[in-house]
Amino acid sequence: MKNNLKVARVQVNLTQQQLAEKIGITRQTISLIEKGKYNPTLKLCLNICYAVNKTLDDIFWIERGRS
Repeated sequence: MKNNLKVARVQVNLTQQQLAEKIGITRQTISLIEKGKYNPTLKLCLNICYAVNKTLDDIFWIERGRS
């Protein structure tokens, strides 16, 4: 799943570790999400969005026909 998590995280000056600690998951999970190798739950997506002050559309929206 493609996403804009890395861009959003860098914009708020958070490392993967800092973001992970902020939302209660591992740095490895953040890395996998950024690489598109892990599909987070809706709850986790929302927690990520709150942590970086973005909307679901900003980070996780994908165009139809793309994955």
